[in-house]
Amino acid sequence: MNKSELIRALADENALSNEEASLIVETFFDSMKTALTNGNRVEIRGLGSFKIKDYPGYSGRNPKTGNMVEVAPKKLPFFRAGKELKEFINK
Repeated sequence: MNKSELIRALADENALSNEEASLIVETFFDSMKTALTNGNRVEIRGLGSFKIKDYPGYSGRNPKTGNMVEVAPKKLPFFRAGKELKEFINK
């Protein structure tokens, strides 16, 4: 399911216009992005939790040229599925 399918499903199941459903979905995602950017963890009961992991920089090797390169530190989003989601999928 992609974002537009989610918006359509929300609109259909709740008698909303596509514009209203789009606003709800966009607000939800924007709130999640803001919370994660501020260093907060986002937990959605029954689905899972999102957090940002910090990865330190390191020295690596370019496999094509063999040259050593410095890889910059980075932050990446990390999702951990909740117990209910895992049980639902494994039924």
